[in-house]
Amino acid sequence: MRLLVLVTGEYGWRHVDNIRRHAPPGWEVATWQTPKVLPPVLDYPEDHLPDALPPCDLILSLAEVKGVAEMIPEIAQMTGAQAVIAPIDNVAWLPVGLARQLGEWLARIEVACVTPKPFCSLTATHTNALRQRVPYRAHPLIAAFAEHFGQPAFRATVDERTRQIVALDVVRDAGCGCARYVAERLAGTPVDEAIEAGGLHHHHYPCQASMGIDPQYGDTLMHVSGNIMKDALREALEPHLQTRYVRPTGYSEADDPA
Repeated sequence: MRLLVLVTGEYGWRHVDNIRRHAPPGWEVATWQTPKVLPPVLDYPEDHLPDALPPCDLILSLAEVKGVAEMIPEIAQMTGAQAVIAPIDNVAWLPVGLARQLGEWLARIEVACVTPKPFCSLTATHTNALRQRVPYRAHPLIAAFAEHFGQPAFRATVDERTRQIVALDVVRDAGCGCARYVAERLAGTPVDEAIEAGGLHHHHYPCQASMGIDPQYGDTLMHVSGNIMKDALREALEPHLQTRYVRPTGYSEADDPA
């Protein structure tokens, strides 16, 4: 797969470095450094594009400038891209209304588009909003990317005698590499403490999703991303977790109805 990543600053370069290190054999990862300042309205988006861009199959937009989204249809036509992933990790960079328009513009030229919010909610079939699955129109290229990068997924090996994590294999990493970071630090952790510990490691990475309150979630996207990480750990560790029951003060089994 030929991937073109639109990058403005540190946020994007972290993802690019991680994807290049861990992409499957045969993937080609090219980048385009976007302008860091654009006019409020782009009457002619092509005026802000280079004369040529490398051919690609899939565009991944990690731009930190709102106007770049208006350039993506032109970029798709220049490069021959068949699909676009434009994550929303900060609504200042890609407002929800603009993301919806982007999908409509791309649909007119028969280019698939998904705008996961946040990036680490992406799977091959859906994104997770408010911990609910939201399906999107699937495309083989987006699905191929999301097999490797998007919503974290793990496979756990636990020593049942010591109840410690022996290894946590990354089945799917977050685009930024946070899942691998968390997995490396949870080896040797007691299994019943691992989910909360993983949440702390997630925040130490640090997550680069927005720390402002998002109106859709009523929470920060960074906190949403942390919950996605904890949910992924819970799913991997569920067979090994102990069920705990809380007995109210003064309760005895004799209080149970016959």
